[in-house]
Amino acid sequence: MEGIAFFHSEVFRFGILPVAIFVARICDVTLDTLRIIYVSRGLKFLAAQIGFFEVLIWLIAMSQIISNLTNPFLYVAYAGGFAMGNYVGILIEEKLAIGAVVIRVITQKDATELIKFLKDDGYGVTHTDAQGALGPVKIIFTIVKRKDIAFVLKIIQKFNPLAFFTIEDIRSVSQGIFPIIKAKKRVAPRPHGGSS
Repeated sequence: MEGIAFFHSEVFRFGILPVAIFVARICDVTLDTLRIIYVSRGLKFLAAQIGFFEVLIWLIAMSQIISNLTNPFLYVAYAGGFAMGNYVGILIEEKLAIGAVVIRVITQKDATELIKFLKDDGYGVTHTDAQGALGPVKIIFTIVKRKDIAFVLKIIQKFNPLAFFTIEDIRSVSQGIFPIIKAKKRVAPRPHGGSS
């Protein structure tokens, strides 16, 4: 009887239950964010597994809200959990860094040293000469694992801080050349020339 009374008490209805809804909503929206990202990258089995737990948590949270429609704290907790879940989901996905991206670099400066360093460090590099709005440029393409993005950008900025670059997610990679050494153990060198 005491247990049943506790679930009907104000402490539970206006304190514990809203917090539980908030946490549950963070969990299910975090999983939803990850699932959408993995679907876009073609990771269908991982997305399906995440989807199962996402919906299960959502159903539990919704059943509590439907059972307590007169409790406005649950609505606030539900909305707050949704907002926080998006934020947490993106943070977790950035930490996991699953997949690969293509980095495209366009530079007017001689890119010989940049290309040589990327190749020497184990990255596959494709480059071509092109014509830009202000004259001849070099376009460099390299496909890197998402966990290596920060390291490769440091290399680009050290060899040519004024280079224009774009980063695009790619759905899948059938073959490629990737460095064996972990990015955090490597250090980008200082270029021999100036920074102009």
